[in-house]
Amino acid sequence: MTEEKKINNERIEQMFAVGAHFGYSKTRRHPSVSPYIFGVKNKVEIVDLEKTDELLAKALEFIASLAKDGKQVLFVGGKNEARGALKIAAEAAGMPFVDGRWIGGTLTNFPEIKKRLMKLEDLTKQKEKGELSKYTKKERLMIDREIANLERFFSGISSMKDLPKALVVVDSKKEIIAVSEAKKMNIPVVALCGTDCDVTGLNYPIVANDASVSSITFFVNELSRSYQKAKVLKA
Repeated sequence: MTEEKKINNERIEQMFAVGAHFGYSKTRRHPSVSPYIFGVKNKVEIVDLEKTDELLAKALEFIASLAKDGKQVLFVGGKNEARGALKIAAEAAGMPFVDGRWIGGTLTNFPEIKKRLMKLEDLTKQKEKGELSKYTKKERLMIDREIANLERFFSGISSMKDLPKALVVVDSKKEIIAVSEAKKMNIPVVALCGTDCDVTGLNYPIVANDASVSSITFFVNELSRSYQKAKVLKA
């Protein structure tokens, strides 16, 4: 057995262990994922993990190529099951992330978003330096509220000075606005897709369980590690 084959077999075993093979019911299946379905068990569709592994390998290779060139990747996943793992994976790779509601125009109207990021940075610096003391108590309270509001929506992407070179998305169906914006801006998308997702037009779809914390954690960690390893090799 070759080393590559051994790694692939181990990865498939890991995917099986985290329940990556579980899809949704057949009635929810999107026709575009049909080639990746292995069968049905207890009315739940089972994903062919060998095919998932092939998709994952392509995605990992792409992410590594971006890291070698020092390019930024934006991690996106606002559903409850994804938030915690996505944030940890993105931060480990030193990448920006959106772990809440996607703000329309984040990509397609980035100049406007950039203004808000700059405002957040400016107000935060003023607060840290104690420069807000010149304002009245009421004014300081209003500024604190503005900082909190900006942080709530933009803290994860505060390091994003330019448009990202790719998106890593958990559940392309739920994050359809982010995916649509990426397509309009010609930004490649790597997406973890459940069996109810439309994988047509996605650059690097990964068909697997996108509904459980364990499965999502596995995939975002794999992508994050691929970025980190390639970045270290570059250095």
